[in-house]
Amino acid sequence: MIQGFKAFIMRGNVIDLAVAVVIGAAFTAVVTAIVENVFNPLIGAIFNADSLKTSFLIVLPGGGELALGAVLAAVINFLLIAAVVYFVFVLPINRMKEAQERRLAAQAPGVEEAAPLTDIVLLSEIRDLLAAAADRSLTGAPAAPDAEPRTTDGTGTAKHTL
Repeated sequence: MIQGFKAFIMRGNVIDLAVAVVIGAAFTAVVTAIVENVFNPLIGAIFNADSLKTSFLIVLPGGGELALGAVLAAVINFLLIAAVVYFVFVLPINRMKEAQERRLAAQAPGVEEAAPLTDIVLLSEIRDLLAAAADRSLTGAPAAPDAEPRTTDGTGTAKHTL
């Protein structure tokens, strides 16, 4: 159970999500400060109120009030956060993805990039070369001094080796 929890926590998307939540909370404080200290007083001045939260008050019969200005302040806050997220994060990332797709599409068709050799592939090739050298030494067949070591992948095509 502990191993499963550790695997869950160490996954990249969990860490990314945690960072996003923390940054979002900090960013919300900045946007809220802008709305409360810049937009609320401006709109409040237009409607002759102390702030946006105290403007558009509708007094209900029975003593209650509807604070439509507070709702408007929340809507403005949301729109500011959405605009910043879009223009600072979403738009640049979408443009980077589009540029990457254009670069990939511009490559010659049918030409694939060679996959990087992994440690396992390299070690397998080294093993095969050592086994071939051991076979040659046991049979007494001399190795060609100028021959480049190559192995095949079962299809008869040569593979890169060290």
